[in-house]
Amino acid sequence: MGISLLVSEVTNVSLSILIVAVNLPFLILGYSQIGKQFAIKSIIAIIVLAIVVYLIPYPLITSDKLLIAVFGGFFLGAGIGMAIRGGSVIDGTEVLAIYLSKGTGLTIGDIILIFNIIIFSFGAYILSIEVALYAILTYLAASKTINFIIEGVEEYTGITIISEDSDKIRLMITEELGRGVTIYAGKGGYGKKGNVLKQIDIVYTVITRLEIARLRTEVDKIDKNAFIIMNSIKDTKGGMIKKRSLKK
Repeated sequence: MGISLLVSEVTNVSLSILIVAVNLPFLILGYSQIGKQFAIKSIIAIIVLAIVVYLIPYPLITSDKLLIAVFGGFFLGAGIGMAIRGGSVIDGTEVLAIYLSKGTGLTIGDIILIFNIIIFSFGAYILSIEVALYAILTYLAASKTINFIIEGVEEYTGITIISEDSDKIRLMITEELGRGVTIYAGKGGYGKKGNVLKQIDIVYTVITRLEIARLRTEVDKIDKNAFIIMNSIKDTKGGMIKKRSLKK
């Protein structure tokens, strides 16, 4: 979309035509690297986007560039995020972002932000530095929104609990929270030379961030001195995170 806007500004070619033309190579990449169904959904989404841009006039709500950048980025990111969750994209760079995110530690939103910083660096020469800076702010807001929409409110957190009442905590997590648990055999590390270190079971589980407050409350009921460590998790694969209900 950024490339289409810049080309349209320089050549006066219709933005709707450029949206389809510029995104076509990226959709071919999506077909070969991601899949046929993904490419078909993306083609439909981008064509509909081009038609909407061409047919629907949008009224000017505000001339404040800061408001435009922040709220425009929010709604832009929400649209991109929902499209990706639905199995398609509405911008060609998202195809590259999805492809590159598989082999790097960057999120889809981070990669899209980098792409657009490069694009609007060129845009600074065509439009102005001020407009380019506001455009970068727009995509900063969009990238954060994309990450939230894709990861959702059920973003996972890894919890490590060290307690003498580890078995009670294990039962609470599996029975009350319905989450899977792994038990590590450990030893207390505090002690003088020659002392026998105390054996202790370490509880590890993965929960959503919405369940953190409840977990801490329940752990406090069992052991107020429990040592709890929390780590953010980008993704999970395999295993059992949430307990499945058994059919009768």
